[in-house]
Amino acid sequence: MLGDTPPISFIIPAYDEQQLLGRTLVAIDRAAQAVGEPFEVIVVDDASTDRTAAVAREQGARVISVSCRQISATRNAGAREAKGDVFLFVDADTIVTDAVVRAALSATREGAVGGGSAFRFDEPLPRYGRVIGAVSVPLYRLLGLASGCFLFCTREAFFAVGGFDESLFGAEEAAMSQVLRRHGRFVILRESVTTSGRKLRAHSGRETFRILLRLVLAGPKGVRKRDGLEICYGERRADPESGGGGGGG
Repeated sequence: MLGDTPPISFIIPAYDEQQLLGRTLVAIDRAAQAVGEPFEVIVVDDASTDRTAAVAREQGARVISVSCRQISATRNAGAREAKGDVFLFVDADTIVTDAVVRAALSATREGAVGGGSAFRFDEPLPRYGRVIGAVSVPLYRLLGLASGCFLFCTREAFFAVGGFDESLFGAEEAAMSQVLRRHGRFVILRESVTTSGRKLRAHSGRETFRILLRLVLAGPKGVRKRDGLEICYGERRADPESGGGGGGG
């Protein structure tokens, strides 16, 4: 899996992700093997209380243990341990393909400092979730922002901009997109990843829109504390489609 100078480092933040982490790691392994270049996979286990670390090791990933309970700090901890010259940050509930990995590598080798990709939620989704999905992808592209489930950048650019902003408990991918764009060319790929719609299935439309409205009204200060971000940091609800729990973020 790992050569002397791996050009690809997959960095996966994870909190209580035993249920979905395995399929994410299998997808990464298949994609990276198809690309045909050396790679490493780092799972940053952020104070999990389940078998997250064991699942990661069983799949051949390197495990970094932290107790941050903050997504930016968790991502940064993985990057500090990474040996590759390209970092791919993938959420523990997200499926990547060789097409998106190839496109990310091609973009960086053509001069981009980083980027994101299109994304879609897995099925089934409640009606309000379909609306969010239909609006989110073109909006992220219009604004030139990477989604939280998949962001890539060069090692050089990551450390040049200081990594993810550790004062943020949410929207860290948007802030990182903006600082990377100021550093160089930042691209949003047309290739897509598939991320879990479990939070949309586990929360009602009313709950979700209430949280979004509260964040809009609070402005930037709304993502500088855990309060109000229960959908990310609160008690994990079981996905009604799987019957299991699991969190992330």
